[in-house]
Amino acid sequence: MSIDVRRVPVAERTIGGPDGRISLRVFTPPEVRSVYLHLHGGGWVSGSARNQDGSLIALATSCGAAVVSVEYRLAPKHPDPAAPDDCEAAAVWLAEQSMSELGTDRLWIGGESAGAQLAVLTLIRLRDRHGFLGFSAANLVFGVFDLGLTPSARRWATTPDLDWCVDQFVPRHRRRSPGVSPLHADLSNLPDALFTVGSLDPLLDDSVLMARRWTAAGNRAALAVYPGGAHSFTSDGSELAETANRRISEFLRQHL
Repeated sequence: MSIDVRRVPVAERTIGGPDGRISLRVFTPPEVRSVYLHLHGGGWVSGSARNQDGSLIALATSCGAAVVSVEYRLAPKHPDPAAPDDCEAAAVWLAEQSMSELGTDRLWIGGESAGAQLAVLTLIRLRDRHGFLGFSAANLVFGVFDLGLTPSARRWATTPDLDWCVDQFVPRHRRRSPGVSPLHADLSNLPDALFTVGSLDPLLDDSVLMARRWTAAGNRAALAVYPGGAHSFTSDGSELAETANRRISEFLRQHL
């Protein structure tokens, strides 16, 4: 699909956070029917709200959604709970201001890899700390949901890299705490979710197990496993990526 980027203005803005200002990157299509809170990946140590402009513009266009991408603080300079705190603050701001700022209070949330973990933690924090259940859809793409590492993560040669990232983010003795590993958390009263992962992703088990727990907690979840897909395959421009991204857009549009 050809995307005319000129039709989706991008703006930078800042909001108050728990430890200073938080930068947001906001994509606003001509018609806004929903708002998607996006949390980028990067293993809690890298990445940026600026890294995925193309895919976020495509999502904004296909779904008629304003996209708010959060520039949360990164480890090791800012370990847990800095990133979850920043994401929570952005979600609270959006819950309070989306109607006045963007013209709708229909909210979605999502992210990739570590961003998917942060998205689930944000939903749990909003439920438990603010009594807010206003997000109607969660787009969780090859997320890491057990920082103690699931069997598939332990089997793959990239595990030392993942181990290093987790160590920068949280001490080893807290890896399976529900506050950082949502696979071990109370998942009740959370929105409909789509879990997307490739069969060759070290985090395959994270999505498979999390989708099971999501439904066992009384929520609705769909699990899409793409044969031959590696970690981050949705951004590689392949036919498989197009298929996965098309399903993500269809899932979100179902919640308009």
